Amino acid sequence: MSTKPTTTDLEWTELDQRAVDTARVLAMDAVQKVGNGHPGTAMSLAPAAYLLFQKLMRHDPSDPQWTGRDRFVLSPGHTSLTLYIQLYLSGYGLELDDLKAFRTWGSKTPGHPEYGHTVGVETTTGPLGQGIANAVGMAMAARYERGLFDPDAAPGTSPFDHTIWAIVSDGDLEEGVSAEASSLAGHQKLGNLIALYDDNHISIEGDTATAMSEDVLARYEAYGWHVQRIEQAPNGDFDVHALYAALKAAREETERPSIIAARTIIAWPAPNAQNTEAAHGSALGAEEVAATKRVLGFDPEKHFEVADEVLAHARKVTDRGREARAEWDKRFAEWREANPGRAAEFDRIAAGKLPEGWEEALPTFPSGKDVATRKASGAVLKALGGVIPELWGGSADLAGSNNTTIDASSSFLPADNPLPEANPYGRTIHFGIREHAMGSTMNGIALHGNTRIYGGTFLVFSDYMRPAVRLAALMKLPVTYVWTHDSIGLGEDGPTHQPVEHLAALRAIPGLNVVRPADANETAIAWREVMRRHGDRPAPHGIALTRQNVPTYEPNEDAARGGYVLLEAEGGEPRVVLIATGSEVQLAVAARETLQAEGVPTRVVSMPCLEWFEEQDRTYRESVLPPSVRARVAVEAGVGLTWYRYVGDAGRVVSLEHFGASADYKVLFREFGLTPEAVVAAARESIDAAAS
Repeated sequence: MSTKPTTTDLEWTELDQRAVDTARVLAMDAVQKVGNGHPGTAMSLAPAAYLLFQKLMRHDPSDPQWTGRDRFVLSPGHTSLTLYIQLYLSGYGLELDDLKAFRTWGSKTPGHPEYGHTVGVETTTGPLGQGIANAVGMAMAARYERGLFDPDAAPGTSPFDHTIWAIVSDGDLEEGVSAEASSLAGHQKLGNLIALYDDNHISIEGDTATAMSEDVLARYEAYGWHVQRIEQAPNGDFDVHALYAALKAAREETERPSIIAARTIIAWPAPNAQNTEAAHGSALGAEEVAATKRVLGFDPEKHFEVADEVLAHARKVTDRGREARAEWDKRFAEWREANPGRAAEFDRIAAGKLPEGWEEALPTFPSGKDVATRKASGAVLKALGGVIPELWGGSADLAGSNNTTIDASSSFLPADNPLPEANPYGRTIHFGIREHAMGSTMNGIALHGNTRIYGGTFLVFSDYMRPAVRLAALMKLPVTYVWTHDSIGLGEDGPTHQPVEHLAALRAIPGLNVVRPADANETAIAWREVMRRHGDRPAPHGIALTRQNVPTYEPNEDAARGGYVLLEAEGGEPRVVLIATGSEVQLAVAARETLQAEGVPTRVVSMPCLEWFEEQDRTYRESVLPPSVRARVAVEAGVGLTWYRYVGDAGRVVSLEHFGASADYKVLFREFGLTPEAVVAAARESIDAAAS
C-alpha cells in the first residue's frame, strides 16, 4: 500500500478550485430546491469528480458514444449530482435548468442516474454494488474487444485501449455483489479498471462503525488489486495533488485493477452538517446552505450561482476532448488501413449487424428423437460461435451442466493463468461460483458495447442474479441468460435445486423475455430470435432449458412469435385448447391423443415466450387462442400464476403449487400430478365449465 506525494504535475488554478466549490453549491441548491436528495457526498466528492472529468479521463462531450472514450461509473448512484454537475460543467447537454429540475417529473436529472435517459450516463446505478460490478464487466469487455480487433498491438498503443473509472462507496463495498465482482476482477488482472473508494465513514444509520470494521484495502490486496490510500488535506478537504498522483499511478498500473481509498468528510465544508448521517440523505436546510456558501465565498442570497468564467473554463474540456478524439481518429484510421478485414468486422459489429448467412449455421434436429433442450442449446451455441466472433460467455461454474462452453480450447483468462487454454482474449468466461456478479458484469459487458454476451447457471439460482436481471430489463440490455435445470425434471437434487416459482417471478419483471422452448428445434429458433432481437430491439432474454430429454417435433417458424399451434384439432373446430411450455408440451400432446380418441377435437398450443406472443397483433393471438373456445388448460411444472389470464373463467391450470422433492423426475411428475391423465381430467372439467 502506498500514499502518494503531493508534488505533481497537476495544474490547479483558482478557476479550478472555484469550479469545484461551484459544484458543491449546486449540489446543495438542487437538493434544497426539491426538498429531498443526497447532498453530502456530492459536496465531498466534487474535487474527485472534477479531477476525473477535467484532468484525467479521455472523453469528448461532443461525442458521448465515441468508441475510444474512457468509461465512468458512479456506483453510489444516490449521489447522482456528483455526475450530473460534471456533465453540466463539461458540456454534455445538461444545463442549469436541468439541475433546478432535479428529481422532478420529466427531468433529465432523476434521483439516480439512468442509462439511456441522460446523455453521459454510462449505466443505471442506485442499488449499491451494482455499479462497481458493471465497471468490472466493462473492463472485461474492453479486453475482449481489443482481442477481436487489435490483439497484437503493444500495450497502450491500440485505439481500443481505454480505462474504466469508478467511484465506489462504503455501501458498495458492503454489498456482497461487489466482493464477488472484485474477486473476479483481481483474478482476471483487469489493469484497465480504477476505483476510487470514498471512505467517508458515514451511512444512513450513522458512523460505518455500526456495521463495518474490516481493512478494506487489505481485502482488495488479497483479491489481487493494486491499492493506495491518500489522506485529507490539512483543512479536511481532498488533497487534489495527492489524489491526482494516485489516480495517475493507478492508470500506469496495467497488470492489476486499482483501488484508491480516500478519507473524506461528507458534506464538507458545511459548518454543522459535515460528517453527519443527516447530510447523507436530506437537504441541509436554508440556514446551513447559506452558512456553507459564506464559507466558500458565495453570496448566500443567490441560488444556483455559476460565474460565466467558471463555466467557460470548465467547458474547455470539450475542446480538449475534440483534440483527443482527433488524435485517436488518426490512430484509428491507421489501424483501419493496416487491418481492412478487422475494420470491416468492426463496422459490422458496431452497427449491431450479424454476419451474412449466419442463420445457415444453425442446426435442425430430427423429429422423433428425445433430446434435452440444454444439450440442444449447447449445440446451437457452438454453431453460432463458429460464425459470430463477438458472441462470448460462460457459466457460474456449471458449464458442463449448462452446456455453455462455446470453445473449450479458449478461456478468457490472463496470460499467466496456469490453465493451458488461458488466453486474455478467450471466448469462454469462467465466472466462478458468483451468479450475482455474473449477472452484473454481463450488464457491464453489454453496456460497453461491441460484443454479445451470455451467461449460464441453474434456473433456481436466478434468485442470486435477480437484482442484475431487473436492472438489465430497466436498461433494455441485450444480455442472454442460459438457465438450465428448469423444473422438478432435474430430479434427485431435490427441492433446493428445483425451481417452482421462478418462471412466474421472472415473467413479472417488465422488459425481460423468458423463453422456455419445448424441444430442440424450438431451442434453435429461440436462439436465432434472440440474436436477431439483440441487434434492433435490445432486451434481456432468459432461456429456460431442461436437464431431462424431451421429444423433438418438426420445427415451426411461428415459435419465434412466442406461441403457435403445434397440433391442430381434428374432426372440427377445437372444443378445448391445451397450452403448454417446455417439457410439459409432451404432456399436452399425449393428452390430446386421448381426447381426440374420445371424439373431442383438441388443439395444442406451444407457448415458449409469453412476452413475444403479447407483441403479436390481436388477429394472430386470437388465431392461436380463439376467444370462442373458452375451454382451455394450461400446463407448466411451476406455480400457475402466469396462466390464469390465458385460460379465463372456464379454464383450468395444471401446475405445481408447492416445493419439489428428491426422486427420479418421472416419479416426481407422476406423484405431483403432472401427467397426461391430469391434463385430460382438467380438459373435461374446463369443457363442462364452458358449457354451463
